[in-house]
Amino acid sequence: MRSWTVFFLFAMGLALSGAELKVAVSIPPLADFVRQVGGDRAEVELLVLPGTDPHIYRIEPVQMRFLAEARLLVVVGLGLEWWLADVLSAAENPGLEVVTTSAGIEAIDGDPHIWLDPLNAVLQVATIREALVRADPAGRLYYEANAARYITELLSLHQEIMERVSRWARKEFVALHGAWAYFAHRYGLEQLAVIVPSPGREPSPMEVAQIIELMRDRGVRAIFVEVQHPPGVAELIAQETGASLVTLDPLGGLPGREDYLSLMRYNLSRMEEALK
Repeated sequence: MRSWTVFFLFAMGLALSGAELKVAVSIPPLADFVRQVGGDRAEVELLVLPGTDPHIYRIEPVQMRFLAEARLLVVVGLGLEWWLADVLSAAENPGLEVVTTSAGIEAIDGDPHIWLDPLNAVLQVATIREALVRADPAGRLYYEANAARYITELLSLHQEIMERVSRWARKEFVALHGAWAYFAHRYGLEQLAVIVPSPGREPSPMEVAQIIELMRDRGVRAIFVEVQHPPGVAELIAQETGASLVTLDPLGGLPGREDYLSLMRYNLSRMEEALK
């Protein structure tokens, strides 16, 4: 314990001695990851603000000014930041490094929502740690200490989710938007259907009828909708099947779920109400 305390105080001393590193991030979970690892050495600018749909995001002039001076831009990749090439061109910042946190993570059908599996989040945090060290070598010990502490918290979250999900009576759900495949795969749930398979494309009447029939046949009682998207046709399907609409939040940053751990526990509790 004494040696760890000395190490932590030494790392804190390094943090206080360094200038802030400007880091832009695409979505709230990544902003929390960078803040957890970067601490006082990182100035974080969130681009896609809480409650905003990243699929229709438009960058603001003040954010562009930050990007013009930033050292790192942390993104998910896998097509989530569809605006990336245009923004990089407009920023005119040759020293800006793009950190793609999906690197090395096996994608499920190109789905970018990797952070909704806490073990993927561990890998993303490790990628962020290495990027911060590259950009600011003087802060290595500080970043490594912060990352180690936070990864321990993420692993505890993973254990908590496994234990709670193991007690649920139901494991099947339908999703309005395809955000929950990684969570389902990790914890033994089954996403039977996605109502809106891609942004802006509403399901046809035939597709809606097929989802209703599937839900009736399988006795599915939960439809996962999201705060960033109106429920739309999901309300009709719920009325036809007697299923509950369960409002989840894949992005967070809103009151009560500002940080990643709170966000995931919020979603877990909402799922639990419908499936336990």
